[in-house]
Amino acid sequence: MRFMSFRLLWPLLAAPLCFSADLKLGFIGTDTSHVIAFTKVLNDPSNADHIAGAKVVAAFKGGSPDVESSANRVEGFAKELSGKWGVEIVPSIGALCGKVDAILLESVDGRAHLPQAREAAKCGKPMFIDKPLASTLEDAREIARVLKAARVKWFSTSSLRYGEVAVDMKAPDMTGVIVWGPGPVEEHHKLSLTWYGIHAVEILYTLLGPGAEEVTMVSTPDSDEVTAKWKGGKIGTVRTIRPYSEFGGVVFRAKSVSPSGAKTRSSYVPMLREIVKFFQTGVVPVPNEETLEMFAFMDAAERSKTHGGAPMKLR
Repeated sequence: MRFMSFRLLWPLLAAPLCFSADLKLGFIGTDTSHVIAFTKVLNDPSNADHIAGAKVVAAFKGGSPDVESSANRVEGFAKELSGKWGVEIVPSIGALCGKVDAILLESVDGRAHLPQAREAAKCGKPMFIDKPLASTLEDAREIARVLKAARVKWFSTSSLRYGEVAVDMKAPDMTGVIVWGPGPVEEHHKLSLTWYGIHAVEILYTLLGPGAEEVTMVSTPDSDEVTAKWKGGKIGTVRTIRPYSEFGGVVFRAKSVSPSGAKTRSSYVPMLREIVKFFQTGVVPVPNEETLEMFAFMDAAERSKTHGGAPMKLR
């Protein structure tokens, strides 16, 4: 009987073991089209935008009966996840915990995020919280406190952070920025910008970074306009338009002005890549502190609106 020499066997013994199993992901909330769009990219290797390394395996339906866009969609999306993609629908967040490696909190209603995040924190799994992180500044801060206490890593963002305006227009010598986007509102969200204006706010913060100090907001039935002074003298403006609009922006420099195109590109795919990378590495791509400042920004804007456009400091 012949034996392989130690010299030949050593590289095999020394090589690290490699595991190619996908991370198992779970959704909280099936009342948004995001759950279908994300599952198509993550679970279908034939998809042109497929992202390897993670797969959606389970979901808790959730749902908010007093929000029309939630109540009318939660069952349909759950049925599609189960019937078309083989995702297991579980009866509770607790039941989700043992089936997944990481959680995507997708409920469309920002009010639901605090109680759901509090329950999900017991899982001890990393978490992505889809926009909006919460419906109020207080809830956003409490989510951060609860997850920190549970030692759960998390982040929250809009896909527009990775869209054409936010990525392609950023420049080191900007003196100011104007961005715009759709601004429909939802009556149960106390901060009106959190429902959909959060997308444009996220673009503004991607371009300017944190550092807003004072905010004013003027509102009409058709639009909202928020202007803020940043530390260092930069000025940032967000305009949200109803019932809908494209996203766009203008970047001001000392000697030039750069507008975006009439129609700009955005996709869920770059954000999903960051989500999967976060679950794999534990490195948070958007600092929690910046996300919380965006809520302080929207809170100051709401206070300004209720006081006739008076300037308000961030709390």
